[in-house]
Order: sequence, then C-alpha cells, then structure tokens
Amino acid sequence: MTNFISVQLKKASEVDLAKPLCKFIQQSYPGAEAQAEHCRAAEELSRLRKSALGRPLDKHESALETLLRYYDQLCSIEPKFPFSENQVCVTFTWKDAFDKGSLFGGSAKLALASLGYEKTCVLFNCGALASQIAAEQNLDNDEGLKAAAKHYQFASGAFQHIKDTVLSALNREPTVDISPDTVGTLSLIMLAQAQEVFFLKATRDKMKDGIIAKLANQAADYYGDAYKQCQYKDTLPKEVFPVLAAKHCIMQANAEYHQSILAKQQKKFGEEIGRLQHAADLVKTVASRYDEYINVKDLVDKINRALAAAKKDNDFIYHDRVPDLKDLESIGKASLVKSTPVVVPLSQKFTDLFEKMVPLQVQQSVSVYNQRKADLVNRSIAQMREATNLANGVLASLNLPAAIEDVSGDTVPQSILNKSKSVIEQGGIQTVDQLIKDLPELLQRNKEILDESLRLLDEEEATDNDLRTKFKERWQRTPSNELYKPLRAEGANYHNILSKAMQADGQVKERYQTHRDTIALLCKPEAELNAAIPSANPAKTLQGNEVVNVLKTLLASLDEVKKEREQLENDLKSVNFDMTSKFLTALAQDGAINEEAISVTELDRIYGSYTQKVQESLKKQEELLKNIQNAYQDFSKMKQSNNESNLREEVLKNLAVANDNFVELVANLKEGTKFYNELTEILLKFQNKCSDIIFARKTERDELLKDLQQSIAREPSAPSIPLPTYQATPAAGSKPAAAPTPTPAPRTMVGTKPQPPARPPPPVISASSSSSSALAPSGTAAAPAAAPAPTPGASAPAASTAPSQAQGPPYPTYPGYPGYCQMPMPMGYNPYMYGQYNLPYAPSPVYQTPGQPPYPPPQQPGYPFPQQPYYQQ
Repeated sequence: MTNFISVQLKKASEVDLAKPLCKFIQQSYPGAEAQAEHCRAAEELSRLRKSALGRPLDKHESALETLLRYYDQLCSIEPKFPFSENQVCVTFTWKDAFDKGSLFGGSAKLALASLGYEKTCVLFNCGALASQIAAEQNLDNDEGLKAAAKHYQFASGAFQHIKDTVLSALNREPTVDISPDTVGTLSLIMLAQAQEVFFLKATRDKMKDGIIAKLANQAADYYGDAYKQCQYKDTLPKEVFPVLAAKHCIMQANAEYHQSILAKQQKKFGEEIGRLQHAADLVKTVASRYDEYINVKDLVDKINRALAAAKKDNDFIYHDRVPDLKDLESIGKASLVKSTPVVVPLSQKFTDLFEKMVPLQVQQSVSVYNQRKADLVNRSIAQMREATNLANGVLASLNLPAAIEDVSGDTVPQSILNKSKSVIEQGGIQTVDQLIKDLPELLQRNKEILDESLRLLDEEEATDNDLRTKFKERWQRTPSNELYKPLRAEGANYHNILSKAMQADGQVKERYQTHRDTIALLCKPEAELNAAIPSANPAKTLQGNEVVNVLKTLLASLDEVKKEREQLENDLKSVNFDMTSKFLTALAQDGAINEEAISVTELDRIYGSYTQKVQESLKKQEELLKNIQNAYQDFSKMKQSNNESNLREEVLKNLAVANDNFVELVANLKEGTKFYNELTEILLKFQNKCSDIIFARKTERDELLKDLQQSIAREPSAPSIPLPTYQATPAAGSKPAAAPTPTPAPRTMVGTKPQPPARPPPPVISASSSSSSALAPSGTAAAPAAAPAPTPGASAPAASTAPSQAQGPPYPTYPGYPGYCQMPMPMGYNPYMYGQYNLPYAPSPVYQTPGQPPYPPPQQPGYPFPQQPYYQQ
C-alpha cells in the first residue's frame, strides 16, 4: 500500500570550473602565494562538482552529503566571483529531469552562463535524491520512519525554495522541471508523503484513533491539493496522477475508518456504519481504477470486516439510524510536517574552500578605495610638482642663482656647471631621442591589441546577428550587441586614453624641438660651454653686498623647501593601509558596505597630516618667491647694465630653462613609457576577457544549434493535407463511414476515441454487430470526417471535461493503455491484391488499428455499379 513518489535527478554536462576561476584569480590577485592557494581551491571545487554530478549517485546519505557540500560551495563562491556572460563566463548545461526525449532528438535541456542556474539545478537534485532515499527507507521501524519523514520535509523545502527563487536566479524561462508550477507541486507531494509517514508512525505506535484520523485526513488534503495542482498540466510523468488520486482516496478512507472506531467508542453506531461505508466506497474506487499502481487488498478486507461486524451488531442489537454522508461531521486535521527551510550551509561537513578570499563586494570596495587614495596622492604630488616648476621658472627668468655667481664675467657659473653635469650623467640628448623613438612603437602595439580585441567582438556579433535573422524567435539567447555593451564601453574608454596619450606625445615632441639646441649645448664639455657663453665686464663691486647675501639665503631656503617636497612625495607614495579588514567588519555588522563614508574617514585619518604639510610647503614657497623677486629688483638696480652683460645673462637664463625642460621631458617620457607598458598589460587582460567570452559564446552557439537541429528533427515531417473532394465524398448509395484524419507519424488515431468505462469486461463481438459498427444505416448522411458514426443506441461521446473532484482521474486516452481491452477490428478486403477499379463494387471502409496506415477511402461518386452488401470473411 505504501507506494511513494520519488523524483528523477537532472543530468548535467561536464564543465571545467578550474580554468576560468584560475584565470580570474590571476587577474585579480597579484600575490603569487595567494594565487596558488586560490587556484588549488578552484581545482578542488571542480573535482567536487565532478564527484557530485559527473557520476550516478547511490540512494544513500553519503551521496546526498556530496551534493549538499557542492551546493554550499556554490553559495560561498557566489559573492566572491562575478559569474556572468561578460566576466567569469561558465556555461552550465542541464537536461530536463522529466523529458524522455524522442527518437530523432535528445531530451530538452538549457544552457546558461549563470551560477544561480547551477545552484537551482543542484538544489533540485538534492531534493530529488532526498525523495529517493526516503522512498528506500524501511517503514517497519522507527528509524526508517524518522529518516523518511526528515528527507521528505527536506525535499519539500528544497523544491519550495526553487519555486521562490528560480525566476530571479535565471532571468529567463526555465525548463519545465524547475518551473515554479512544477516544483510547487513537487513540494506539496513531498509534504503529503511526510504527513503519511507520520500517519504510519502513529498507527504503528497505536495512538488514539481520533489523532490518527486527523493525521490521515490532513494527508488526504495534501494529496488532493497536489492532484488539483497538476491534473490540468502536462508537466509531471503520467504515472504520478493515478498515484496521487489513489493516495487521496486511501488517506480519506483511513481517516473515515479510524473516525468510525472513535464513533463506536462513543456509541454512535449509525455514524460508525456511515463512515465505514464511505471508506469502503473509497477503497473500492482505488481497487477498481488504480490496483496496478497501489495494492489495497489488506485495507479493503479490514474495512469490509469492520463494516460487516458493525452492520450485524446494529441490525440485531442497536438499530441506530445510519446518517447520510453529507450529514456526518467533518473530521479534523492535524499537520505535523512543514517544509524544511534552506539555510546555508546544508552540509554538516562543509568547509569553505575559498575562506581566505574576500567577497566580491569587499573587493569592489577596496578597489574604489584604492582609486580614491590614488586620486588624493596624485593630486597632492601634482600640486607640489607644479609649485616646484613654478619656482624653477621664476628663478630661470631672473637668471638665479647664476646672476649672483657670475662675478668674473668670463667663466661658467657653478650652478650652470652643476646643471650641465647632471644632464650629461642622465644621458643627455641621446636619452631623450631614444625615449621619443620608443613611444610610437609602444603606442602602435597597444593600438593593435585593442583593434584585435574589438575585431573579435565584431565578428562574433555579426555571426550572432546572422543566426538570429535565420532562426528568428528560435534563437533564444542574449543578443551579442547587448551583452558586449560593457566591453565596448571599456574598449571606447581605452581608445580615448590612447587618443589623449597621442596628443600628450605630440606636445612633448614639440616642446623638445623648441629646447633641443640649448639642451645640446648643456651636454658639451666645460670649455665649449664657456666659449658659447658671451663674456661681459665683471661685477666685482657687488661681491659681499648685503643684497647678494640676502638672495643667497633666500635661494638656499627655497632649495630646502624643494628637498622637503621630494621627501614628502616619497612619504605619500609609501603610505599603505589595507582596508580589507575594515570593509569585512562593516559587511559582517551591517550586511552592506557604505564605501564612501568609510573611505573618506580613513583617508582623512591617514593622509590628513601629509595634506597639511603640502599646503604649508606651498605657502612657504609663495613667501620665499615674493621675497626673492623683491631682493632681485634691488640687485638689478645696483648691477651695471650693458649690451654684453644683457646678452650673457640671456644665454645663462636659456641654459637654466633648458635644464629644467630636460628634467621635465625625461620625467614625462619615462612616465609615458611606463604608462604604455602598463596599458599593454591592461589591454592584454581586456583581450583575454574578450577571447574568453567569445569562446563561451561559441560553445553556447554550438549547443543551441545542436538543440535546434534536434527540435527540428522532432517536428512533423509533413503537414496535415486534406483529402480531395472525390475521395472525401462517398459514392451514391454507399454507406457513410468515418474517414480517418491524417496525423503525424508514428501514431495514427481514428477520430476522437470515447473514454471507456471503468474496467469493462471484454465485449462479445458477433458478425452482425461488427458489420453494424463498421457501417452506418443506409441513407444516412455522411458523418463528419473527424469522428466515427456512433453505434445505434449508443450516445455520442461527451467532450472531455475536467473532473469535478480530485479523487481520481479518468482513464488515460492514449491507445494501448493496459487498463482495458481493445475492440477486435473487423477484417476488410485487401485492396492491394487486385486493381482497385477492376472490382465490381466499392470496398466498404473499415477501421484500422492505431499505428497502421488507413485503407483507401470510398470510390468517387457516380460509379456505375450498384452497391453490394458486405460479408464478413
């Protein structure tokens, strides 16, 4: 009697998780040690998937534990890896658990690059395997009953969780087995079976009959609700429907039986008989309709014995009135089961393989924080460098410190010699020439990488558009132009960066050409440099002058400010603070991260003192430059001025400016070279990202094409073609007959078969009845081609209507159903023995067995020979 429904497992295609995860880890985590550790975890995860999904699973707790551990790992990596079609792209392919496929095509399946889809399917298998384990339990002992109830409630919770989350997890229409309607029904079935297990436990423990009746009535209610949910939908296997209907009747019968015992104890003998009669009717329905699914012989015997004894006692002793069924009080309900909620981790042996990897939300917050920190540091350094360049420009325009060092008028000032020595040590003009020569090569390399990446996207998008145009609505996947929007935006950003870099390169080259000759002069030996500088009368009278001493003091102070800035810049660059712990703490406490508030507070705490020093340095320089300009005005008034001295001073200014430009040019060119090299690494990652998504799209495209070919192969090869008029109309005077309607192979059905009664005995067929059933009375109008003419005295079959109660479905209407015998068909004339038009009469139409080709239709009207009677052979 205890037949329980178990759910088939979904089948998954093989997927290598290690490769895409390791690639993401190598791109996102710079430390070699961390990369190696996380890659080992990714390989372990891939092995766990193969163990959970890549082999047949035993109906045992250990197999379920493996599935649960894999589901827990999926939940743990979901916030740590950006699984999507344009980031970590892994395509998961699963087959429909209930679709058996067809001769020319495989079963229905769905491939999605979605971790939510993988989680949903794995959880479905957890619930399915739990139902199978529960069905295998020995229900004759308490341990088996407890295990079965636990697993059925877990399965119910798993299916209910899928019902609540599947649409948001997939963002598209799922396969039928994991659709909300299907898993909702499965959840209710599992709950009903868990309630039935508690009923069996209460019966085994010999609890009070009133309690047992309530447990059984609640189970019957669950089964009835489950049947009502699925009776009008072709989503579950057909065997499920009669089992649900039978279980509903059986649980209702048990409830009535135990309630009748309670009525007997309360001396309500009429109620006892009424309930037993109702129980007997219910089990009789099960025995007559569903005996091949569930054996209720013992229950039938028990109820019949109790009913016979109750009638006997009432007839001879009590004479209590037996109330009608509608007058009986309803039996109460007691539910002892509920769906087990899905709370991660499900496995008791779960250990997070990626425990040391921070969640993706924390990674993103750290990335944004690092960007904020870089902006702050770069802004402070840029302010200091601009101030230094301004100071150098002011000093160069005043020819300081060369003006106060040039006392002889015919030697090179010491400051100019120091500048020349510094330029020569850095490689001089050859260094600048080589750096400028390398820039176009670096730029071209980056352009080629970017162009190749975008070309790959263009080719795949064109292929996708062609296939979408060809298959139209059948081509059900995300359009490439929508999927590649983030990548194309990223590519456009890189293109803009390269364009700005080209403009900056042009400005550097132009500036270099302007100062190239003066820089070349600085690179010459001291004698040649001295010869290139015009001589002038010495200004020995200014030596020891108070104004000159003031200028020297101010210039020394300005040099000290510059050195302090260099140290301050190094300090800003060297500050490092790991914000991961801060963000993890915020995530654990609040469940979310307010990155902006946390980052601004921490940056102010860490860099506040450095920012203040930068501002003090700028303010100090501004005062020094003001004092230097005032002192220089006094110095220029006292200095003797003539053409030679003016010309010499102009040349010395140009040499000082050339030195400043050389330093800045070399710094800019080295920074540009570093920029292009770093951009190359970024573009290579971008190219790999494009290649990965294109490879995944190609795999998805091949799978989709294969599925389309299989679905096309499953479609009918020929449409329904109407018969010609001369074949569809019977000959004059001939008996009308039902013409078969052509239907696609492999099954042909004649018209609409009327639903047979419940288990009729095999009919006795006589020759007269056969001929009368095959032929309509003479002179009757032709019957419609869609259905055979009814036999005289028989009512026309009613249209198929939905049953009004959930106590049992009607017989299935497909041919060959083992529940009843088919009518033997009359033997007709074989038209293939002779030419059809050589016969002296038109052959009478006959019925054919489903699956066989129909015989030729009646002859065309106006055939000259008279209609002959038909004699059965």
